[in-house]
Amino acid sequence: MTLKIVAYGVRPNEVEFFHKLNKYNYELKLVEELLTHDNIETAEGQDVVLLRGNCVADRQNLEKIKSYGIKYVFTRTVGFNHIDLEACKEMNLMVARVPAYSPNSVAELSLTLAMMLLRNTAYTTNKTKNYNFKVDAQMFSKEIRNCKVGIIGTGKIGLTEAKLFKGLGAEILGNDPYPNENAKEILKYVELDELLKESDIVSLHIPYFKGENDELINKNFISKMKDGAILINTARGELQNNEDIYDAIKSGKLAGFGTDVFPNEANTFFKEFSSGDEMEDQSVRRLVDLYPKVLVTPHVGSNTDEALKNMIEISYDNINEVLTTGETKNAIEAK
Repeated sequence: MTLKIVAYGVRPNEVEFFHKLNKYNYELKLVEELLTHDNIETAEGQDVVLLRGNCVADRQNLEKIKSYGIKYVFTRTVGFNHIDLEACKEMNLMVARVPAYSPNSVAELSLTLAMMLLRNTAYTTNKTKNYNFKVDAQMFSKEIRNCKVGIIGTGKIGLTEAKLFKGLGAEILGNDPYPNENAKEILKYVELDELLKESDIVSLHIPYFKGENDELINKNFISKMKDGAILINTARGELQNNEDIYDAIKSGKLAGFGTDVFPNEANTFFKEFSSGDEMEDQSVRRLVDLYPKVLVTPHVGSNTDEALKNMIEISYDNINEVLTTGETKNAIEAK
């Protein structure tokens, strides 16, 4: 019998990859929309549910999935906070993830946002698109080789970004509770307060742990940053307090903010609004309206050819491992 997989949040440009990489000949049902309470019925008749970030895998949906006779709820993401692991454990649903994918995908986006803000390219091109070619004071900038870049979280992604900035001549500072020996050739480890005080650019690459580092980027965090610094978050939206960042940009404490994430971003990302008034989270609107000092991308850090290939291949391998051995090394469960 051919295994049936329903995958959610499959963008049109990803369809070809799902079919081309299907070396196990699974029967695929590719759904463009994210999994919600309104479309959970599309999982009926399938053997495996394959999610992406911001899919709703709460108890309500998991009970439905269980009732359909599905045993496997897998995600093609590193993060898994969109899945109720406690409910999965109770219902004996196996969960697996993709533990890593191309670190360059997110690291390159972080660097791009930072460099756009440092060199004021969004500001400048926004002027020239209106045929204004005058050079003003806002277009003046430092060169990156005269800057210090602080990387918070020096795992694969953080270290990759550090290497990219190092290649451009920047001095790199790092902070991580678990220092990476390989990273010490690229950066200097310092305490968080020192990193914030010294860095012209601060970039986050740390996981989100509910109840532990919620809104890490808040008024107190920002107050310790260098005046006129640039802040980048391509990690998790729950790490930031939107209002405190807004206040810091408005006051001039921060020169710029680049983000690929927001708290509760499913309410905003992957939707189109005719006006900002329609947005459920008005703190997001206020930040977006600060363009070009605030640059927002809708969680596209992993939206690259290599990262997509990694996520699909590893997801397919996870499923095959379970079918052939009864388990997978990438399984996760509630502690």
